[in-house]
Amino acid sequence: MSLRSALVSTFALSLLLATPAAHAQSGPYTGFDMNLYPGDAMLPVLHKSFSYVGYWLNAPPGEKLDNWKGKRAVIAQNGFGFLILFNGRVDDDFKKMDPTATGRADATKAIAAATAEGFPAHAIIFLDLEEGGRMMPQTTKYMTAWVDTMRHSNFRTGAYCSGIEVDDDPGVKISTADDIRSHFSDVALWLANDECPPAPGCTLKQNGLQLSQSGRADALVWQYAQSPRRPEFTRHCAITYAHDGDCYAPGTPKLGKYSLDLNLSSSPDPSAGR
Repeated sequence: MSLRSALVSTFALSLLLATPAAHAQSGPYTGFDMNLYPGDAMLPVLHKSFSYVGYWLNAPPGEKLDNWKGKRAVIAQNGFGFLILFNGRVDDDFKKMDPTATGRADATKAIAAATAEGFPAHAIIFLDLEEGGRMMPQTTKYMTAWVDTMRHSNFRTGAYCSGIEVDDDPGVKISTADDIRSHFSDVALWLANDECPPAPGCTLKQNGLQLSQSGRADALVWQYAQSPRRPEFTRHCAITYAHDGDCYAPGTPKLGKYSLDLNLSSSPDPSAGR
């Protein structure tokens, strides 16, 4: 899930290091997600700043393997809540795949993986949809099959999607989140919106942030910073990111492996995964 000078890096790190632990608050709560598992030794360090963590049930975008598998217990033992994620498909995939059959198959895989990991019944599994704007017809069919299959399981369904409005028809704007809500009233929304403002950039200082600023008042989670930063959305908060354009947590190495995304939620366990 994006200037590059020593001065920028120093300033960005000072913003992060000055931030109190998120789990000491009464809410909203800050969490992180990242593609690569940070390692058992990093969990106590990360829990000083974060209440919950994104947990992949399959290989994340751009990765061939899922190295989060089998880590639920140690993450829970370190006090974290969860954002349970399944990496979905992109539009081009449906040139060779039937969207309905693929949606059912992917949901079945997600259900099996969540069960094997020991996540409790009624936990929310978020389908990761990386492309913004209105869903293409084939993606809508895929999402419909996913949701229908999830509704017949012990788990609840969510979607990680863009909360940024883009041009649709002339004079009309729409976000992926708006499109999903128009089709599915019961899907929990995890919105990605790193546009500054309202997003504050790579900082844990909340300064009165509200979930409604994500793009929808009914958002369960707001991802307000991504690694690497997206220049087209983050030029007004570029100074808050490290010199390489990534976002890092206090106390962690400033290496790409440890870059992360920042999230806000009213719950310390948004997926109810504990």
